[in-house]
Amino acid sequence: MNYIGSKFSLLDFLKTTIDEITGYKANTEYVFADLFAGTGVVGAAYKSSGCKVIANDIQYYSYILNKHYIENIPPIDISLLEYLNGLPEIEGFIFNNYCEGSGSGRNYFTDTNGKKCDAIRTELENLYQNNKINDAVYYYFLASLINSIDKYANTASVYGAFLKHIKKSAQKEFCLELLPVIDGPAGKVYNEDVNNLIRNISGDILYLDPPYNTRQYCTNYHVLETIARYDNPLLSGKTGLRDYKDQKSAFCSKKTVTKVFEDLIANARFKYIFLSYNNEGLMSLDTIKEIMSKYGVYNCYTQDYRRFKADKNTNRNISAVSTKEYLHCLIKEL
Repeated sequence: MNYIGSKFSLLDFLKTTIDEITGYKANTEYVFADLFAGTGVVGAAYKSSGCKVIANDIQYYSYILNKHYIENIPPIDISLLEYLNGLPEIEGFIFNNYCEGSGSGRNYFTDTNGKKCDAIRTELENLYQNNKINDAVYYYFLASLINSIDKYANTASVYGAFLKHIKKSAQKEFCLELLPVIDGPAGKVYNEDVNNLIRNISGDILYLDPPYNTRQYCTNYHVLETIARYDNPLLSGKTGLRDYKDQKSAFCSKKTVTKVFEDLIANARFKYIFLSYNNEGLMSLDTIKEIMSKYGVYNCYTQDYRRFKADKNTNRNISAVSTKEYLHCLIKEL
């Protein structure tokens, strides 16, 4: 997925730096926690190298993706794929609220793709609730649905707005494609506030990749959240936002970010703590250094990378096409 803050392009930098500092080798049994997991690319990489991974995200669609990547292990029955792709279309919540043909005024998906998404999502829930499929199959196919439907979204990148006219990629007929199944130790995934969770877990390496700015993920990916939950929420406004007050991150507010960050570091029972942050974040580099240095030996490593773009350069007031990613490291005194 094209995801804000994705570390896919930075994986080599992260793994190389973390491995050098900790001395941990692949296929060595240690616990790696990824507590702002997003689409799961970092946790999946460490699972595949033999780690026991703890993953967490406050967004439910992220929880579903990580339930598959981190907890599922091969083999998983894929025989449902042809059946689900062949289901007749139905006019469900997605069509009725996110497709123009329903009269909703929203243009996130073509009518056909919205109806196909509804058909698959409804049948998956029906099979699961009636014990026709187990947890592994349910989370596998639901994660794959979330990942697949995103490729057909009629947006510039995120779901903060939809496009007036259907773009080429969104015109294609939706087809459910399965995600890879990561071979490695089965981990544990949570859908909790990170500052509550940190008090109940422990391990060897803690990796933190919190939001850097005021953009809330709950508003940028609200359509995926609704597909994941499929809970028929009340929607508001032109873009059809669901109620997100319980999912707003304190890391997206300048008033609260320093407090919750220090609380997280203070209560972390991990020897090695790594924080990804960039030079345009709400917390200054000096603030991060000051907080982390209170709890042990601090160091910082950097890498340049291309900034995330959700619109065209001509619409932006920002001249820089790249930004600097900082990997802050703390060897904590436990």
